[in-house]
Amino acid sequence: MIKRYSLGPMDNNTYLIVDEATHEAALVDPSFGSDQLLPEIMGDGLMLRYILNTHAHFDHIVGNAYYAAKTGAPIALHRADLSLLRALPEQGRRFNVDLEPSPDPTIFLEEGKTLMLGETPIRVLFTPGHAPGHVTFLVGDSALVGDVLFRGSIGRTDLPGASLETLMHSIRTRLLTLPDTTEALPGHGEPTTIGHERRTNPYLV
Repeated sequence: MIKRYSLGPMDNNTYLIVDEATHEAALVDPSFGSDQLLPEIMGDGLMLRYILNTHAHFDHIVGNAYYAAKTGAPIALHRADLSLLRALPEQGRRFNVDLEPSPDPTIFLEEGKTLMLGETPIRVLFTPGHAPGHVTFLVGDSALVGDVLFRGSIGRTDLPGASLETLMHSIRTRLLTLPDTTEALPGHGEPTTIGHERRTNPYLV
């Protein structure tokens, strides 16, 4: 089961993946306001096993420190985004926001790696372009695509370390090879499907 929460001033999606057999959970991209989810997580009797980051832009990792402190769950990130994560306070200052540093990840993600959440496999696809270490998480028939692909759009490439050529390669060789029925769960905005974007997304058709 995957729950989506739209949070904060930038319409971020934070996701909670739950393995219903074991009540283990993984929190994906804890954004502004994600601390309000902890009572629900604890009230449902869930054990937070992972804090998963699709990438390390500040609005996707701002809740890392809170959840690491409250639950002891390890942070997972691709090594290519480690410098971005360590620069979280500097990222915040560009937007006039004081942000607490994130702990370093203790799990490094890479293409093909699989994390087990109870009986639920979470497979990692390396999808750089929006950020150097951006990854997508495959869970069942869903892809948590972060800021790579959106409903009718694609991720920004006007940020440091971004590349339109790399982003398009990631989309075409990683995401568009998935079945059309795959649910695409983005970092902002409404969910979509791979098939819908293949047919209608102006950046892809």
